[in-house]
Amino acid sequence: MTLQPGRPIVDQIVFAATRALVSGELKPGETFPSVRTLAADLKVHPNTAHKVVQHLIREGWLENHPGVGTVVAEKPNARPGDRQRLLKDEVEQIVVGAKRVGLDLEGLQTAIEARWRAMDSNGEGS
Repeated sequence: MTLQPGRPIVDQIVFAATRALVSGELKPGETFPSVRTLAADLKVHPNTAHKVVQHLIREGWLENHPGVGTVVAEKPNARPGDRQRLLKDEVEQIVVGAKRVGLDLEGLQTAIEARWRAMDSNGEGS
């Protein structure tokens, strides 16, 4: 993972982890890296890694099991407001980015469908 300047590190790592969880790269029951391992692998401060893990636990993506560690949970159900938040923030960013590079609506739909199918091929993404 390459961290991008100008964006909060925690947000970038949470997005990358969520992407791996949604795509099926990380499967329910698998052990998630410890805070220390995550910090070392990503070359970030342990407090940053701790914030990431705690965020993913609060969101229902991870579960902490005493004596076992942190494991990937079953895919959490959407909470009220998740879809509206997605439509308000992430979709707007995608549309602005597409317009910035001159992509038309059909091109954007094609790109989104390709990514959707790529995630489905990993066994997730319903």
